[in-house]
Amino acid sequence: MDTPETSVFDIIIWTGAALSLLGLVGLIWCIVTVSRAKRQDLSDEDMRAVLKKALPLNLGALFLSVIGLMMVIIGIFLA
Repeated sequence: MDTPETSVFDIIIWTGAALSLLGLVGLIWCIVTVSRAKRQDLSDEDMRAVLKKALPLNLGALFLSVIGLMMVIIGIFLA
């Protein structure tokens, strides 16, 4: 029987999918965090503190998702 070999492109595709999924988890975490803060009816300063903490994580998660999706597209095109 033939055993399918794993190519470099398969690894790139699956790594990109994992990065995109990790970025999605980060985005969901940011949404939940800000949503909880809105429900707590915090003062303006406290809300700004929560948003200041969530913003870099949000941008990092978006970056991770974009890089992952780029890896998936490149892996598909080159495979």
